Amino acid sequence: MPAPLSPPLPTEPVLADDGPAARLFAATLDQAAARGASDIHIEPSERGWRIRLRVDGALHEMPAPPAHLRDAVVTRVKVLARLDIAERRVPQDGRLRLTVAPGRTEDYRVSALPTTHGEKLALRRLEALPADLSLASLGFDARQRPIVEAAIRAPHGLVLVTGPTGSGKTLSLYAFLHLLNEPSRNICTVEDPAEIQLAGVNQVSVREKTGLTFAAALRALLRQDPDVIMVGEIRDHETADVALKAAQTGHLVLATLHTNDAPSAIGRLINIGVAPYSLSAALRLVTAQRLVRRLCPLCRAPEQISSAARAAAGFAHEAESTWTAYTAAGCAACHGAGYAGRIGVHQVMPISSAMRDLIDTQASGQTMVEQARSESIGSLREAALARVLDGTTSLAEVLAATDPNPV
Repeated sequence: MPAPLSPPLPTEPVLADDGPAARLFAATLDQAAARGASDIHIEPSERGWRIRLRVDGALHEMPAPPAHLRDAVVTRVKVLARLDIAERRVPQDGRLRLTVAPGRTEDYRVSALPTTHGEKLALRRLEALPADLSLASLGFDARQRPIVEAAIRAPHGLVLVTGPTGSGKTLSLYAFLHLLNEPSRNICTVEDPAEIQLAGVNQVSVREKTGLTFAAALRALLRQDPDVIMVGEIRDHETADVALKAAQTGHLVLATLHTNDAPSAIGRLINIGVAPYSLSAALRLVTAQRLVRRLCPLCRAPEQISSAARAAAGFAHEAESTWTAYTAAGCAACHGAGYAGRIGVHQVMPISSAMRDLIDTQASGQTMVEQARSESIGSLREAALARVLDGTTSLAEVLAATDPNPV
């Protein structure tokens, strides 16, 4: 089970008063929980305001709230998050913990942003880790799982998880930590901020204003006798340099990077100033990922896809007529979306001796792509198309989430 937040947050009852603003906010939280929303957006406009929920990566607008309650709801949320209600000119960040039902609390990260028509609030639900954190549950296929597990169980080296914001990188890293989390290992993380709580792991939140940057926190962690270090994001040369040195001196380092695919991660690190010889010596594995929505199993409907559309999407010729495609339909159970939940699709690239040679010689990105292809490393599009073949998602979802890149 996740450890409590540190420092502990005071717990507030969601209905501390019985006013209309409190009831509307409570109803919004109930809807967010019922639909599994990751974020709640409270947005002002010239003539009113709206509330939207992000469910499975897509925003859905709730019924129009009463216009006169806008300021009262914003004030209530700011009070609960311990923000300055008199300050409306600069952004503010806070957190809150609410009792939403007897014996059940929820944690939220709150961001207040001044806009032209008033303050916009964004509430991120900080959910506990799912019960199933196996590699299979994350979407890694049978061929990828042993490659990933071998890399994260190595005594030292750098493992990178890449992808855009919202692609599930942090959850993947915590699944790796969960597999490694044993009393015999000292596991430390540096994050901005530490949102997912994992018992037995030492978590540090960076604080730029006080000088606790990623690089400064990493240097401090190296004096804490760590076995495994997780870096929330490699953003600059200094952080990358410290992480690589740690990976070369007996530590396993897990980190995220923002790139479109696995081969691009190598070029990105070299571009920010990492020495190629240092990178080739430390890097063990790069994975890239996206999240695709799962079709609702209660209402998915068969779909006819033309041969031309299949070829354009990238399906292999042998898959032409041996499967049934499905599309989203929509029903009451999925609130008309046609989808329920998400699953990851992954590109897994172990660093072979041939790839290390290419890194040492600073080969072009295209050369690395061709080498990856020669080593049978599939693309994100190919991994996603496999989820269409097994009926997990639709072709439309795959086309929206992945690029038809060659690797």
